[in-house]
Amino acid sequence: MNRREFITLLGAATASSSLAAHAEESGRLRRIGVLMLYSDADPMGHARLKVFEQSLEKLGWTDGRTVNIEVRWSGADTELTHRFAKELLAWQPDVIVTTSTPTTAAVKQETRTTPIVFTVVADPIGEGFVENLAQPGGNITGFVNFEPSMAGKWLSLLKEIDPRVVRAAGLFNPDTAPDGGAYFYRAFEAAARDLSITPFISPVRSDAEIDSAISAVAHKQGAGLVTMADSFMAVHRAMVIERAARHGIPAIYPFRSATADGGLFSYGPVVAELYRQVAPYVDRILRGAQPSGLPVQAPTKFELVINLHTAKSLGLDVPATLLTRADEVIE
Repeated sequence: MNRREFITLLGAATASSSLAAHAEESGRLRRIGVLMLYSDADPMGHARLKVFEQSLEKLGWTDGRTVNIEVRWSGADTELTHRFAKELLAWQPDVIVTTSTPTTAAVKQETRTTPIVFTVVADPIGEGFVENLAQPGGNITGFVNFEPSMAGKWLSLLKEIDPRVVRAAGLFNPDTAPDGGAYFYRAFEAAARDLSITPFISPVRSDAEIDSAISAVAHKQGAGLVTMADSFMAVHRAMVIERAARHGIPAIYPFRSATADGGLFSYGPVVAELYRQVAPYVDRILRGAQPSGLPVQAPTKFELVINLHTAKSLGLDVPATLLTRADEVIE
């Protein structure tokens, strides 16, 4: 262990002891509610929650000792999301962490006072969560994951990995996608024109509709898929991956998790980093800061991940220029 690591650990231990002593004196541990978009059975959700909890521990907040953390898993189910938002607020937390646009909207609907820190939200201004990014102005702040122009980047990458693509379907759930899907789709259509690609709007609300949408585009020559970033598509990524493979269609995803699960490739922010960044904001709020004074922040780390096994199964020879730019290549 080097000197810097020792000092960091010593500082965290001192902070933890101080917070524990304060909790004993006050008779009540501070409370953090977490509303996850994933189902409890999804390992990816647990991995991301662990990143957040470990980051909190480094700041002196240990679950069960200096703070109580209550977690609910919505699985992108609208009814469960709203029910769990009510349950968490009834628990009277000091702060709630939300992990998508729908979970943030559900908690916002129930409170205008309890501090909320969101992550993996694309359009917090358009959704009415904050007044502006620099000065949120209310009880909500957090970390965005995408700008609208990203949809153009996805389509450009899809064309690069498979130049045969001349038509592409953009998959999204209008109930969970930012601005009902329009947030990404405007840039998607503009990029399609520049790339001489025919775009298709493919709104889906269930696995059955995902199946139908992919089957429909599969009958068209030179078809490709762009999975837009929204909580529903993240939770239902397995269906898209399986159906794309069955029909031999190249598809790009916004998160590494899809590529790790067998998707062709992905480009987007390092989501674990977004969960890690939430912890300092929660720490500051627990120590007295107001969300209105904490600016909304954009991601700083992005990753391009390619699954070569899937590429080979699709008969694709991934361009060397794309491979050299990749942050990770899954063999």
